[in-house]
Amino acid sequence: MPTCRRKRVLLTEPSPGLLDALKNDPAREVFYLADTGEIFETYEAYAARMSFYRVKQFQCEVTGKSGLDYFQALDSERQEARTMHSRFPDQLKAAVLKAVQWQVMGRLDHLVEAVYDRFKDRYYPDEKVYVDVQGEKYLARILEVVPPKTNLPMKPSPGPVASTSSSPLSDAPAAIHKVAEDLKVPVKDSIALDDPAKYIYKAQILDEERQPGSAKAEKAKGKETARGQWSGHQLDVDCSKMGRDRLAFSKSILRRFIRDCVDRDAAVASPWTVKPAIAAKYGVSSVMPEEIRKSVETLKKGESDKRKKVWEEKEGPASKRQKRAAAAAENEKLLAAIAEQREREAREKAMIAQKMKEESDRMTAEKKKKKPIRYPTEDLDVVLGDKEKRAGMKLKRPVPSKLAMPFGEDQDTNADFLMCWNFLVVYGHPLHISSFTMDEFEAALRHSLVDPPCQLLAEIHATLIYILRTVAFNRHSAVMSLVDYKQEEGGDNEVFGVTVDQLTAAMADVGNNWERAPLRHTEGREGWEESLVGCLKDHATLENFPRLREVLTRILFTTDQPLDTSGSLAPSPSASPFPLRLTTPASPADLYYQLSAKDRVDIIAFMCNLVVSSKAIHLHMETCEEQLTALRKEKIEVNRTKKAYAEEINALAGEISGESKPSANGKAAAGEDMPMHSSSDLSDVPNSDGEGTPSTAAAMAPKRRSAAKEREAARARALSARQAQAERRRLEEEVNKLERRLEGIEREFRKLLGSVRVKPLGRDRFYNRVWWFDGMGAASLIGSGGTVQYGTGRIFLQGPSEFDVEVLRRREENVDARRREEEGEEGMLDVGEWAVYNDLEEVKEFVDWLNPKGVRELALKNTFVKWWNHISPGMRRRAADLNANAKIPEARRSTRKHAGADVLREPYMQWTNRKATNGS
Repeated sequence: MPTCRRKRVLLTEPSPGLLDALKNDPAREVFYLADTGEIFETYEAYAARMSFYRVKQFQCEVTGKSGLDYFQALDSERQEARTMHSRFPDQLKAAVLKAVQWQVMGRLDHLVEAVYDRFKDRYYPDEKVYVDVQGEKYLARILEVVPPKTNLPMKPSPGPVASTSSSPLSDAPAAIHKVAEDLKVPVKDSIALDDPAKYIYKAQILDEERQPGSAKAEKAKGKETARGQWSGHQLDVDCSKMGRDRLAFSKSILRRFIRDCVDRDAAVASPWTVKPAIAAKYGVSSVMPEEIRKSVETLKKGESDKRKKVWEEKEGPASKRQKRAAAAAENEKLLAAIAEQREREAREKAMIAQKMKEESDRMTAEKKKKKPIRYPTEDLDVVLGDKEKRAGMKLKRPVPSKLAMPFGEDQDTNADFLMCWNFLVVYGHPLHISSFTMDEFEAALRHSLVDPPCQLLAEIHATLIYILRTVAFNRHSAVMSLVDYKQEEGGDNEVFGVTVDQLTAAMADVGNNWERAPLRHTEGREGWEESLVGCLKDHATLENFPRLREVLTRILFTTDQPLDTSGSLAPSPSASPFPLRLTTPASPADLYYQLSAKDRVDIIAFMCNLVVSSKAIHLHMETCEEQLTALRKEKIEVNRTKKAYAEEINALAGEISGESKPSANGKAAAGEDMPMHSSSDLSDVPNSDGEGTPSTAAAMAPKRRSAAKEREAARARALSARQAQAERRRLEEEVNKLERRLEGIEREFRKLLGSVRVKPLGRDRFYNRVWWFDGMGAASLIGSGGTVQYGTGRIFLQGPSEFDVEVLRRREENVDARRREEEGEEGMLDVGEWAVYNDLEEVKEFVDWLNPKGVRELALKNTFVKWWNHISPGMRRRAADLNANAKIPEARRSTRKHAGADVLREPYMQWTNRKATNGS
């Protein structure tokens, strides 16, 4: 039976209601669990029980395997039981079961020990055993058991008969070892009455191929002949020369066999009983003999009396209680005095302990005050002190601008806008679209002129449409969604004066061939607006694109008034004093440019979300992962080479510094020749008497030779120093090359990592996320000629996530008050809210505001330092580009005929797609 928390799992019994229904309502429907046979009245009870069985909390009682569900544990127990029954000798089963029937023993282990001691040296006819013949073990079958001469020999049927595990033993061998089956007889007495050592067994050695290890014997040719000569021989042996296989008979196998075949009630002194089905199979009597029943009842009565006696001794009869109460009253005064003295001593000890505790707390508090805080630590635990304030540490963060975001305070549109731009730039290679700045993307979304058309908008929509042709879609999904919406609403309400029927009718003839339309780059992607409508028809529904109906109505219907192509956007319903009614069908090529920038962002965001699941994007991400792995390996190798060069440079620096020191005698320095007089000059030097002598010239000769050697050594040192300097310059140049390569690896790593996952630069103390989107994916931070490039040229701030806000709320301090103090009321960002720093000076102030004592702001500040050489030039160049493209109000042309010419000079209109192909 499987166990759960070391307890057997009992099956659920049928409820009284089910038992009554069996008699009164047999046709009643119930829920039946076939694996266990349990029956339940309700599905809830059935499901609860099944859920309980499916939890992996059960243990196989036989093998001890845990972490199983109930059915796995049950299968494990059944498999182990089949294996055990196939191994356990069939000849022993009936004898062992007769021995354990009706035995009263507290523990199963004691029962196993008693049975094992009785049967370990007793063998039965037709049983396979190992026989020791001249020091070798041979597998044999017992043909005949000859009991001691005091007993009559019992023979089985002539000739050895193979045993089968399915049939019970015959009655012939039941008379032998009869005393061993009675466990009431002590072991010593059973041996005296029926000594197993006096039994003689006639055994026949089995054939050689049936011997264990016969395959190995084929390799050992020398032993094969010796073992083969005993095949088929019959021997008379006693139990000392015999033994059973340990896999067939041992204490553990015997314990598993008994536990699988017997059971016992939970009552006190209940006997072990063989299960009825097994008892009938092996001929074990299931009727308790009268003498055994009486002895069991006697044992039960004895146990009950023993427990009753223990209870009475503990509680005592009424008279004893009175005596005890009287004795307790007599000793009450003495006990009270002793208790009072003990209480006094306890109070004194408590006072002493309290004083010691107070002293210990005081010492601990002093140690904590003296112990310095280890930085960096949790950012919110760092508080600016007077010292930091006097040093000029900024207390308040510069306020990021929410209105400077592309769509002001419309946070949802801002988030979609940033996602769309980042997606189109990061995946420029698989999309076959060149990079463009965020300012160009924003200006293109606000382009409202039909002529000249915006090439950037055409390329964005065309490349997304090409990719969406490879994504699975349902034909006319938008129409079906609108029809379902109409049926659910129960009426056909109007949106901008257009009903669902009118809208579906207008959609029927637009964009039906969108997945095969050429949309060639050389032709300006002509017809992309109709393909866009066809793409929305087959990919969009009201579930995945809630604004589908509104967008399709705006792109397929117009007002009765003539279109305004002067450059102003069509009036939105919120801006118009009267409800906008679009009743006239028109071409999407004209109406797309009347869509608001928000509508265009919603369309592109929906398409980007679908393109993410395309095969082209997945293949690109896998390629980026492989390139990231290669870059990591290259970075490790470059750092290893750089370290080796640095060690060589240090060694050369030590060599150069050692040679540059002056010599010990101070006469010559490295690279300098010692000035010496010529021999003619020395010969003209007068002596003290005014005349030159030969002895003076002889004395000067060794000095001249020494000076020459010193000059030669100085020249060698100078040459070695020049060579070391040249080698050092070469190594430093190599190190500079490696450092430039490491910078390039970091830039490439940022580009590739941005294609796999986009991460912020870091988080500040209040968990605001700081984003810098430049240099990721297909975008680059440095141009081909080393020029600075930018994508956004800005630093974005995003409010904390919901999880981070929950973390802030759990802190003991008032975080909101601190945020108002350090961020300002207008600078606090809600969950997911966006703001931006456009000015480089604001970013510098923000970096100065970061406190490196906090873990998050230290990491963020280090990231700013790492990328500052790219952040600051990018922001400066964006500011310069904005100033160069800014129009002076007096120089603007007011006539409508020159509006197109002015627009063509805008940067977003001068953008060209250098990666475009006609097939993509």
